[in-house]
Amino acid sequence: MSKTPIADYALLSDCHTAALVSRDGSIDWLCLPAFDARAVFARLLDQEAGHWSIRPQGPYTTSRLYLDRSMVLQTQFRTATGMMTVSDALACGPNESGHDLGTHAPHLLLRVVKCIQGTIDVSVEFAPRPEYGLVQPLLTPADGGLLCHGGPDTFGLSAPVPFDIGDLARAHLTLHAGEQTAFALQHAPAGHDVRLWSPAPIQNHLQTTLEAWQSWADLHQAYEGMWQEQVHHSGRVLQALTFRPTGAIVAAPTTSLPEQIGGVRNWDYRYAWVRDASFTLDALWIAACPDEAKSFFNWMAQAAAVAPGRQHHMQIMFGIRGERDLIERELDHLSGWRNSRPVRVGNAARRQRQIDVYGHLLSAAHRLRPYLSGVDATTRRFLVGLADAAAVHWKEPDQGIWEVRSEPQHFLCSKLMCWVALDRAIDAAETLQATDRVGPWTQVREDVRTAIEEQGWNETVGAYTQAFGSTVLDAAVLVMPLVGFTPATSPRMQATIRTVRDQLTGSDGLLYRYRATHDGLPGSEGTFLLCTFWLAQALAMAGDIEAACSVFDRAAGAMNDVGLMAEEVDPDSGEMLGNFPQAFSHIGLINAAWSISQAKASDLATAKIAEGAAYYRAEACARVSPRH
Repeated sequence: MSKTPIADYALLSDCHTAALVSRDGSIDWLCLPAFDARAVFARLLDQEAGHWSIRPQGPYTTSRLYLDRSMVLQTQFRTATGMMTVSDALACGPNESGHDLGTHAPHLLLRVVKCIQGTIDVSVEFAPRPEYGLVQPLLTPADGGLLCHGGPDTFGLSAPVPFDIGDLARAHLTLHAGEQTAFALQHAPAGHDVRLWSPAPIQNHLQTTLEAWQSWADLHQAYEGMWQEQVHHSGRVLQALTFRPTGAIVAAPTTSLPEQIGGVRNWDYRYAWVRDASFTLDALWIAACPDEAKSFFNWMAQAAAVAPGRQHHMQIMFGIRGERDLIERELDHLSGWRNSRPVRVGNAARRQRQIDVYGHLLSAAHRLRPYLSGVDATTRRFLVGLADAAAVHWKEPDQGIWEVRSEPQHFLCSKLMCWVALDRAIDAAETLQATDRVGPWTQVREDVRTAIEEQGWNETVGAYTQAFGSTVLDAAVLVMPLVGFTPATSPRMQATIRTVRDQLTGSDGLLYRYRATHDGLPGSEGTFLLCTFWLAQALAMAGDIEAACSVFDRAAGAMNDVGLMAEEVDPDSGEMLGNFPQAFSHIGLINAAWSISQAKASDLATAKIAEGAAYYRAEACARVSPRH
């Protein structure tokens, strides 16, 4: 089992897959050639499931950062005798700059080691364990490194030193000030040869990868506002979690990192959720550019494109290529992160009903409304069908946005997103060539609003609640002003914001998504970063900018040292919980920063207008009543 805190990991990505590297230089998670592939390093989930470490021998201290505007990680090691850096990256392909970042990833993991001062004795351990640790492969020396055979794939380790081979491969080398060397791991399907590289080409690959990320940032990151650095970095994280061949964005690049240490709330997040679509489009628009937004929407619409008739319910998540078959199974041979079992791959929530998906997808389409005028008739019919489905199914219970594994309920947020589906379809009716449906859609939209106001508001609780007739509070109701259902300044919404903040804030100042309730699973969970960012957004929209900034800073303070966030935080220990890094947390940060910036700009503009009006009133008074 891994004893390394989740916060000690950093992310590498080539926009096809991801690796997690620990603060002490160990790569403990790597799936090649794609996010959802079987891991070749999985020490994250079991001590014996594979790793690759490069670190000094003996005691050391570390610091690390991502190199300027990139996802190239540099870790600095200091020992009693000197200092060295290890620069890690998943390589970009040749000529992959700007919009083409990640187009043709070579599936090549780069590690460049440089002695900055003094002398450093370096230790290297290489222990690949393909198929989530099931395979202990055959390691054979080759000219320029090692070959790894076993299971369906071949791996080649490029190395400048010989290895001692036993259960794992070990090597040692000594570097003096100014000296550097390089290692690389390349993947190839069975039956294909892998290339072994000398240090100079590996170093060149690292430089071109750094430049590729920087060129992407130059073209995409134009946001100017509060927390600009965090927004730009979160935009790069979203790009890093994007499967470039399709445009899909994974919820996280890991599986089964627990929501409670030792608990069973351990899920595979290496897929894309329809639920995330509208918030993701907003974040991409702010922190990336319309190209990424269009690519994500095109993929999502294509993956979901089954005519949603009266008996059809859209699948809520898809594989990164659009797969629907995401059968959940347990990997019994893995002990799990800190003995948190079971370890799962696949996700059974794919079978759940979530009627909120219609609203999320239509809201995403609405964000791209100018682009919609050019879509084909089939796509238009599909989008119109989503609104029709929302009009039919909004009265039905479902599992809700949090995918509870208990009995279906009439979740308020699900009804809300059906209202959003109809609202966005009405607004885009002309573009969708569906003006004949505006009348029926409008009537149902009003029916949904009436139901929410009459059955979703609980006078005793003094807030909108999780489900119709329920007394349970749920942070998801904070989405109501975010999607335009009701102003954040309305009396009911003001009361809801106060009540949710008072009752769902944990001891760490962050927000739970809900408290003790039956969701079909044993155990508990941490506070949710996404929900906390929603609170910051709602406060800003309600005009309480000072409180919004305070809540935002508390949520953003949960980042680790290289600006990455998990899904949840243990309110007692402050440890990160859940899969890591979590796209939704970074999406929440981007959208909240933009909302607060907009609210503050509007507040300043109003203040300037008021100041100007006061000045002119004073001048007018002075002209009428001259000073003595």
